[in-house]
Amino acid sequence: MGIEKGSGGMQVTSAVDGSRAVVKASGELDVATAPELRAYLHELVDNGASTVVVDLTDVGFLDSTTLGVLISVHKRLVETGGVVELVVPHARLLRIFQITGLDRVFTIHASPADATV
Repeated sequence: MGIEKGSGGMQVTSAVDGSRAVVKASGELDVATAPELRAYLHELVDNGASTVVVDLTDVGFLDSTTLGVLISVHKRLVETGGVVELVVPHARLLRIFQITGLDRVFTIHASPADATV
């Protein structure tokens, strides 16, 4: 896709290589931006992505609505043998995934380079 979208405090870009999409999000991912993020990620899946890597390196804030978006995409992909992977290099965001137990649901990478395997 290689497109850029954004509203409010969020920007999202993606690069697609075959069935693998790498999505780089930046800014604030919250109740105001979650619908756009959901539509964006589901569009990637609709267009054939079976592996979606969401890079949260430049995300300053993430709320429970965003967690719901990630879970919905994960559930959809798992049904067809796909996967959602996350890049979460910052301890403050990683802690959210640990507290909620989502670190056991998603494969979480410490850096974008780790996710390119």
